[in-house]
Amino acid sequence: MSYTAFLIVILIVAVALILIVMVQNPKGGGLSSSFGGGGAQSLGGVQNTNNFLDRTTWTLAIAMFALILLANFAIPRGGDNNFELNNTLEGVETSTPAAPETNTNDSLK
Repeated sequence: MSYTAFLIVILIVAVALILIVMVQNPKGGGLSSSFGGGGAQSLGGVQNTNNFLDRTTWTLAIAMFALILLANFAIPRGGDNNFELNNTLEGVETSTPAAPETNTNDSLK
């Protein structure tokens, strides 16, 4: 898989994770409370919906962590590894400005 493909999949997982977390309500509400009486029964009840959202959150978080680690191996590393730093300062003048001379005897007078 190329690095660009990893980035696209990571972004999709990140958006899905954000949406799943936003749907949850830490006080027991959220998506599970919005179905109300009969609607919750068709999805298996409030407890099953909370379990589904919790497992989905953990699955997406682990998938995102794994994708980020795997994307490191897909980073394009161009160029050769033989770096020669011997001639990098070629053509640069090495002139330093002269420090002004101070006479230490003048300060004693």
